[in-house]
Amino acid sequence: MLEVRDLVVRYEGTGEAAVDGLDLDVGPGEIVAVLGPSGCGKSTLLRAVAGLVPVERGSIVLAGRDLAGTPTHERGIGLMFQDYALFPHRDVGDNVAFGLRMRGIARRDRDERVAELLELVGLPGAERRSVAALSGGERQRVALARALAPTPGLLMLDEPLGALDRALRDRLVLELGELFALIGVAVLYVTHDQGEALGLAHRVVVMDRGRVVQEGSPVELWGAPASPFVARFLGFTNLFEQEDGTTTLVRPEGVTLTGIDEPGATPARVLGVVFTGGTSEVRLDVDGLGPVTAVVAGSSPPSIGTRCGVRIDPDAVQVI
Repeated sequence: MLEVRDLVVRYEGTGEAAVDGLDLDVGPGEIVAVLGPSGCGKSTLLRAVAGLVPVERGSIVLAGRDLAGTPTHERGIGLMFQDYALFPHRDVGDNVAFGLRMRGIARRDRDERVAELLELVGLPGAERRSVAALSGGERQRVALARALAPTPGLLMLDEPLGALDRALRDRLVLELGELFALIGVAVLYVTHDQGEALGLAHRVVVMDRGRVVQEGSPVELWGAPASPFVARFLGFTNLFEQEDGTTTLVRPEGVTLTGIDEPGATPARVLGVVFTGGTSEVRLDVDGLGPVTAVVAGSSPPSIGTRCGVRIDPDAVQVI
């Protein structure tokens, strides 16, 4: 559905490359998440595909059509930003119908499409509601319905859940996955949150400094991060630099706490505990190794300062 080749986009006024020779594909019905830290170029990539920033080099092809010189409103792309950009002086129905009205769709057909989309995103009958009266999650749904209204070939979302609280974000990740599967649209989803990317996408593209540094399915990335940068950005903390220049990753689920005197265990001391419900993240000072994080099951984590033993499962150790 989308083919991006050798794309170069520079920051205005600096000459620095925001996107630097990037290649990217999104297949029909595929959800691709672009993951990376602030300033890595992921939002600039999205804006270039939408035609909102000038491209210095490269090609952008959507459904076999080269988009060079094509204005944004003629590209057949649905676009949704973090702030949703809803029109505060229009009600929900008018917001969703905006793109349809710009295309000259008849009023009756517009009304039918708006009702269909509001039903789809979980806001049936909300046409006459004021935008100002909506919650953050409801605004997100209205913005999504507006982006979907013209039946785009590609839906692009830039940090769409960034303004919401964690509990709502976790719930909407599940709902968005179900919705995207239902409508079958190709999706390019930009985020800095690894939980969103891994939980929603068929394929994750990790960017750093304008380039793709790794891509693959969520399982592939989680199972084999290609570099310390990718591992850290996915949330791994047990990374240890070796003298030969490699880095050793110890997965926290492979670290087991034992009694201090258990044979074969390495002595350690508890530095900190973060209780998360059914499990706890326990930060340990392990003799000869340094700080190590373990994931401990149960509702009774050890207290800070406790002396204990540690065993590390060899299968949880990976050299990057």
